[in-house]
Parts: sequence; structure tokens; C-alpha cells
Amino acid sequence: MTEGFRSLPRPFFVLAPMDDVTDTVFRQVVAAGAPPDLYFTEFVNADGLQSPGRTKLLKKLRFTPVEQPLIAQIWGKEPENFYKTACELADGTFARELGLPDGMNFAGVDLNMGCPQKSEVKNGTCAALMNDRPLAQAIINATKDGLAGRLPLSIKTRLGFSAVDMSWIEFLLGQQLHILTIHGRTKAQMSKVPADWDLIGQVREQRDRLAPETLIVGNGDVLTREQGIELAKRYKLDGIMIGRGIFQDPFVFAEHSPWPDYTVEQRIRLYEKHIRLFADTWRAGERPIHTLNKFCKIYINGFDGAKELREQLMTADSLENLTKQILAYGR
Repeated sequence: MTEGFRSLPRPFFVLAPMDDVTDTVFRQVVAAGAPPDLYFTEFVNADGLQSPGRTKLLKKLRFTPVEQPLIAQIWGKEPENFYKTACELADGTFARELGLPDGMNFAGVDLNMGCPQKSEVKNGTCAALMNDRPLAQAIINATKDGLAGRLPLSIKTRLGFSAVDMSWIEFLLGQQLHILTIHGRTKAQMSKVPADWDLIGQVREQRDRLAPETLIVGNGDVLTREQGIELAKRYKLDGIMIGRGIFQDPFVFAEHSPWPDYTVEQRIRLYEKHIRLFADTWRAGERPIHTLNKFCKIYINGFDGAKELREQLMTADSLENLTKQILAYGR
């Protein structure tokens, strides 16, 4: 069942899906420096993809040949829309709409059943599905039917809703998933407490008993590759997902990251590269400037005057002004 991922190294490293962060532009920047073994798209709404708003959402699925293998992460509420979206992901419809070369497609589909954001939960989606297992089951079944074995299915979730709930994990392990990614907190905990890796280890033990073919990926507070390797070894995990760690080191997936030795000039130039790629990719203004400003926290850091420069760049109200400011610095 998991043949498509059996060739990945152990542990394999995954770039986490982060909305308005891990778009095709940032994934290309990461790929050019130190690529992970597996990428996720931003999470995209399956209900929206099957509505008149489809064209506006396609940007979340956009990718290039260097961002592979890439899993499309979807969320929503209507099983029928998961079925239709899964069909179109598997048969290459979305890839063709995105103008990709023949034969290029996503490597899998992931269901977001863990996002704790208030709006999504209030609408009964993402983490709220922990409390509505009939709907969760219907969504999983519909997605499987749509994929029809053409692409692997994975799920990303948390340890429970208000409290740790291992019955939720047992439920998911009964779904014959290719990958189950566990964020080591409950929905209620958000990011307010450290991730509980001992509980992620218990998930792996459950996997061994209930679904030995399902790969387990741990997620939460991993800031370095070395830390990820140690956690994977300690808890016998198949993979490690890194999210916020990429903000501290854009080369976090490298065996020996060059980032600590990067000069101010090198950091500035890497951000400049990101800006140019952003401008070339979103020529029609599909992404607002604020989604680019926020990357200052990655590149403009760790040197004298960084705070002041970062504050200046964060207030840039247009791509032209941001470009002028970054080009002028240090000249």
C-alpha cells in the first residue's frame, strides 16, 4: 500500500503545510538550498475548488518540477466535493489547469483534520472532525473513492480536541492510510504548550499493533535536522515534519546547514532572490504584498540593525517599494 513512499529515507523529512507561507515560491527557495524529502501544499478548500471560486484557489496548488514529491492538502465539509477534488487531483485535471507538463502531477493527497483555527473549527471542519466521526468517515471514504488507488492518501491531525483522545488515533489507524502525521498537541492547546513526543511515540506503538503498513510522521517544535533525527530514533518514527523551524533556518533540511555562517550580505541576497521569484510568479497580483513582507523574519535576522531593517521592510506597501528598499540596503 505504501510503495510510493517506501523508497524515502528513514527518517524522511517533510516541509509542513503553512497557509500563505509554503506556496510555490517559498518551496522553490527551500528546494534550491536544502530540499526536504517530501513537500505539502498550503491547505486548500475542497468545497471552494468545486465552486465558482475555483480559479482564485488554484494558486494554492501551483507548483514547479523542483518541488517534488508534493502532496496536495485539502480540507472542507462536503464529502461529495472531496470525491470530485480527489478525482481531479488523481487524473491530472488540476495539473493540466495549472499548465504543468504532461505526466507531472501530485504525489498524494492529504486530509487536514487538525487545523485548530477558530473559523475552520466553527464551521465543523479540520480539527472539528475529531468530534464528528461519521462526517470524518464519510470524507475519508469519498476521498478514497475519488482517488481509486491512483494516489496515496494521508491525514494530518492532532492528539485530540479538548483533551488527548487516543480513540481518535485508533479510528484513523483503521482507515488504511499511507501516512498519518501527528502534531503533538490537542486542538485546545494550540501552540501554547510544548509538543508531547511521548504521546507521538504511543501513536507509533498503536500503529505497530493496528496498521503496520501506515507510516507515522511526527510534528511539533522541531527546529533542527539533528533534533528530528534524534526524535525519530527515540520513538521509532518513519518521518519528521518541520514547520516553524524553517523560519529559523531556511536550510534546516541540510545535513550541515550553512545558515549560521551566512553573512549579512548573503542573507539579504537570499531575500532578494525570494522577492524576484515572487514578482515573476505572481505577475497578476494573485498574492498580496503582506504575504511577502512576513518573510523578513527569516532572512533579516541575526545581525546588528536587523530589527530596524525588518520593521522598515515590513511596512512596504508595494512590491516596488520592497524591492527598492532591499536593493538599497548596504549599497
